[in-house]
Amino acid sequence: MNQQVTPLIPSSVQPGPDSSIGGLLLASGKITPENAERVLRMQKELGMRFGEAAMRLGLITEADIQQVLARQFDYPYLLQGEAKFPTELVAAYQPFSQQVEKLRAVRSQLMLRWFARGRKSLAVVGINPGDGASLFLANLAIVFSQLGERTLLVDANLRTPRQQQIFDLPSRQGLSDMLAGRAGTDTIAKIESFVALSVLGAGTLPPNPQEMLSRSSFGDLAGQLQANYDVVLYDAPAFSLGSDALALAARTGGVLLVARKDHTNVRDIHAMREQMAHSGAEVVGSVLVDF
Repeated sequence: MNQQVTPLIPSSVQPGPDSSIGGLLLASGKITPENAERVLRMQKELGMRFGEAAMRLGLITEADIQQVLARQFDYPYLLQGEAKFPTELVAAYQPFSQQVEKLRAVRSQLMLRWFARGRKSLAVVGINPGDGASLFLANLAIVFSQLGERTLLVDANLRTPRQQQIFDLPSRQGLSDMLAGRAGTDTIAKIESFVALSVLGAGTLPPNPQEMLSRSSFGDLAGQLQANYDVVLYDAPAFSLGSDALALAARTGGVLLVARKDHTNVRDIHAMREQMAHSGAEVVGSVLVDF
């Protein structure tokens, strides 16, 4: 499953009781109640749709219409300038781009090859720091949530975590604290910009990350998370940093490898595949990112 994927991101407006185009435009602040009356008059006079009348009056843009349509069909995304997420999260800001189409292709392959077989957990692993695995995974999690799957992204990189920064989460307890018995599932953050996405940050960075991921408590926690979510995606530390990724892969049972074009050595990929197989994990596929 080798895919060319460029760095790929959410919507802040929650549909209220009125999920019509006009209601959503009002709820999102795109038009005011006074302007809505102008639109309704033109709509009645010319026999056109509300959105068309609002565009003719210059109150909204085509992008505004596309966004509220996505809301109507439970496919939220953000316009540039909304929220504090990095623009590289293109799955949220540019859901109709070619980049995101490639992400959907990866999602489809994973659904067929892994999740359709009754699996719920998958680790995503890069060879070296900077290979883009964390950013790729953040976008992949968004795409899964847009499918309507209850998706949990777990930052299991207890050395150099990134998901807290990507999703603009406050400093708080996370995975390591749960494994140490110092936090509960209320640590999981629901990302309100999306319909079905939650993130569990890495938490307090421990001095023994590999041992933390090898604890029996991790297996218990993984089972609990699988019972509450349709898809659980784990962000693993880079393979070159130690055996953390192997410990994590052994727990999830499946691994998606991420390589960076013109950056990752092919021999390193083969070596990682062999070691993953020896750990008992199945390499579901590999993705080539280009950025």
